[in-house]
Amino acid sequence: MSVASKATLVGTIVGTIGIVAFVHWAQTAEKAAMHAGVVRDMEQQRVKKERQADFEMQRQLEKEYKKVQAVHETTNG
Repeated sequence: MSVASKATLVGTIVGTIGIVAFVHWAQTAEKAAMHAGVVRDMEQQRVKKERQADFEMQRQLEKEYKKVQAVHETTNG
């Protein structure tokens, strides 16, 4: 083999290895980003449920207080 063909072969091999390594790295990074999104969504759902439970508890307390106390709506005019 000539020097030019050896250089071409080596260059092609190095380029191919570089491309494969980059694609592997990109897929790993994308997978990690997607997993982080799932974790973030689960946390948001947990917070939403917690806030909804707090809201329902406040609504129940309001009903109980209105039963016990006489509340009159007033308008300032």
